Amino acid sequence: MSVTTFLHVNTRSADVERTKAFYERLGLRAGDRPPFASRGYWMYLGDHPVVHLVQRKEDEAHGEGAGNIDHVAFQAVDLEGTKRALTDAGLTFRESVVPRDNTIQLFVRDPDGITVELNFAAP
Repeated sequence: MSVTTFLHVNTRSADVERTKAFYERLGLRAGDRPPFASRGYWMYLGDHPVVHLVQRKEDEAHGEGAGNIDHVAFQAVDLEGTKRALTDAGLTFRESVVPRDNTIQLFVRDPDGITVELNFAAP
């Protein structure tokens, strides 16, 4: 047995509309989602629904961040435009460079405290 494809990460949001807007700002788009009883969105990267957002119930326990998940990572383009868009949206981010290949990484938290890593090819 072996895995062949990464499908998605599912998050439980305090405010699913706000979290949807965050991922749209990163370039994902809301798309087709089965008619589940829960409120939410499937956020697509191209043709693939890679982030599933579900509205957390008010009485549901919620911890900050993602427990044992440290972060979710995406390849990205337009480093300067992305930094401007994050700053314009009032989002803080941390920038670092990967040793050896000089990939530039931006780390930003979504509205529910999950760290999102954006990777940009070395200049």
